[in-house]
Amino acid sequence: MYWIALLPSLEDERCAWGWRALQFTPRVAQVEEVLVLEASAALRLWGGRQALLKKLFHECQPLQDAQWAQARTALTALGKLRLKLRGETVSARLDDLPLEVLSAARDHVQTLERIGCRSWGDVRSLPRAGVARRFGPGLLEALDCAYGVRPERFAWLELPEVFDLKVELASLATSAPELMWSAQRLLSQLQVWLQARHRGVLALELEWTLDVRRLNGLSLPGHQQLAVRTAQPTQDVFHLRRLVGEHLSRATLAAPANHLRLRTLETLSLDGASRSLLPEENAKGERLHQLIERLSVRLGPGNVVVPLAQADHRPERMQIWKSAASSSNAALRSGSNSRTVHNPLPCDGIYPSWLLPNPLRLEVHGEKPHYHGPLRLLAGPQRLETGWWDAQPNGPALRDYFVARSEEAGLVWVYRERLNPHSGSLDELAPVRWYLHGVYA
Repeated sequence: MYWIALLPSLEDERCAWGWRALQFTPRVAQVEEVLVLEASAALRLWGGRQALLKKLFHECQPLQDAQWAQARTALTALGKLRLKLRGETVSARLDDLPLEVLSAARDHVQTLERIGCRSWGDVRSLPRAGVARRFGPGLLEALDCAYGVRPERFAWLELPEVFDLKVELASLATSAPELMWSAQRLLSQLQVWLQARHRGVLALELEWTLDVRRLNGLSLPGHQQLAVRTAQPTQDVFHLRRLVGEHLSRATLAAPANHLRLRTLETLSLDGASRSLLPEENAKGERLHQLIERLSVRLGPGNVVVPLAQADHRPERMQIWKSAASSSNAALRSGSNSRTVHNPLPCDGIYPSWLLPNPLRLEVHGEKPHYHGPLRLLAGPQRLETGWWDAQPNGPALRDYFVARSEEAGLVWVYRERLNPHSGSLDELAPVRWYLHGVYA
């Protein structure tokens, strides 16, 4: 048997350390103030004791360091860890371990010392029947388990289905950014849970408990919540910290807060990342969707937009602008990382770089359109007949598009509006209307 006893440097990280240990062995238990894990069956899988210890304590971030000790039994590892925490020399012989490090012997240390017993070996050398009558069977049972004579039994830890942790703040927080320090610690533990579950978080919720229930004569709720969503499932705690920090910098506390809770609202199974063998394809730095999420929080969702193609031949309706964050979330829900919409434009169409928000009606002299002088038609017409399904006051779009040249403005995109044969207006004397719709940069 090979047991490891470990004690996290931060008490509220004990649960996260247990989740981390479950990645290496299913036999993890909490015994009093420490965690114990039995890893003899997994040593071959991880490449031996040294490789296992390296992965457990050095390669898994971002939790704080933990003190640890190893032995053949859990109680022996626990006793050696307690000696190590006291700064005393850890003996290799079990008989030399002091009685103070064995929990079952703590209540009897003074009595045992008066009869000359100061170590585990001294007690084991006494008659078992007399020790059982004087100190009860628990002391001998604990020593038998520590020496491997009797099997040790523990309640093994299990990974929860949903991450939900609550911590008490070191001091009352009067503003939302003051919650960030505790939120960072909770996010670190969330990353350990996600790695153990092989999942990525899509939505999480921060909830803080208000210290007062009334303020200025007004009743307040007991809690406040803040939901944070990501475009793609992620385990990147660095990105989550920056995203939560942006949200907290814009939140307002109704009253001072004394507790902070973090729980997951939505997670997805996360496949392993596929990396290229070519170094130039493994780009470093922040991903695009992460930048969009942070900017959407900082500037507002309506100020970070992306164009989405629409199945419409009218140039002014070929695309719409939507919030970049909501668009990426919608694409993810549909089962793809990119949204593809059929583009109705023909590949050989000559379209301008810039469209006017509203077409500009041009002056016509002698059936020639004018824009800073007469226009010379170079290419066209490109006929457009569409929009009959829309209830527009002017009916469907009936246009003939041309590429024209202006002596001052350069190349422009204009169209001639044709009469609607179904509108009842077939007056041949009606003036032909020309519009400027785009400019070639």
